Amino acid sequence: MDTILWALMGIVAGACIAVQAPINAQLGRNLGVPIAAAGVSFVAGAILLWAIALIYSRSTGIAINFGAPAPWTFVAGGVLGAFYVFSNIMLTPMIGAAAVMALSVAGQLVGGLLLDKSGFMGMAVREISLGRIAGAMLLVIGALMIRLL
Repeated sequence: MDTILWALMGIVAGACIAVQAPINAQLGRNLGVPIAAAGVSFVAGAILLWAIALIYSRSTGIAINFGAPAPWTFVAGGVLGAFYVFSNIMLTPMIGAAAVMALSVAGQLVGGLLLDKSGFMGMAVREISLGRIAGAMLLVIGALMIRLL
């Protein structure tokens, strides 16, 4: 049952990203500077996430340990996320939400396969099997079909 719930959470998260792209693209057009929309999006998200983190910390009694992570990790995720959101804001009006999402998912899958193979940042190592390669190729082909056909 947990597997189904986690899968549904992933699907809902993906749908949120699909809805976020045109909203942020419209915000960027209205603001006149598309990258400003990314900034607004990150500020709004940061406020919500900090509120949730503080509530969670207080309710569980687990303090946030700012001294534990490597310093570069404080900015790496934000920089990568900012590039992703900015790319979506720029690309959605040009190629459409479906194409942006298809290409994004294809890129995430290929990147994920490579990260799994290397065990990046302490993740469990998962070999790249023929089935995983075939699945990734089908997704990339599907993304290209959505964009080109």
